[in-house]
Amino acid sequence: MHIYIAIFLGGCLGAIGRYSISLWIENLHPFPFETLVVNLMGCFLLTYLMTQPVFTSKLSRPVQVGLGTGVIGSFTTFSTFSTETINLWMDHEPLLAFFYVLFSIVGGLLLSWTGYKVGQKGGHST
Repeated sequence: MHIYIAIFLGGCLGAIGRYSISLWIENLHPFPFETLVVNLMGCFLLTYLMTQPVFTSKLSRPVQVGLGTGVIGSFTTFSTFSTETINLWMDHEPLLAFFYVLFSIVGGLLLSWTGYKVGQKGGHST
């Protein structure tokens, strides 16, 4: 039961964080910058956390799941990314849809790799 509470609390924090960023990044263009930003941040953060011994071995399982699945899982959003891509396509913006997919996938993989490298570097120095 503790894991569900941790996911619930983390999910609340992540969703509030995502919404706050969408308010902060004023989207005056059809390109969905706010979703791209939160998804790329999530790629870096989750991979970084997974490389940290404090996260993987010293935190309890509910805290790990609360942070990973709860906070980061609700902070990032694949369904919004998919919907926004389809909306761009249907609004006759195929080039924007293509670049959104490209930036999301390539950027996500690059930031995950960067999170891994930064995390490994930090993990070896302690």
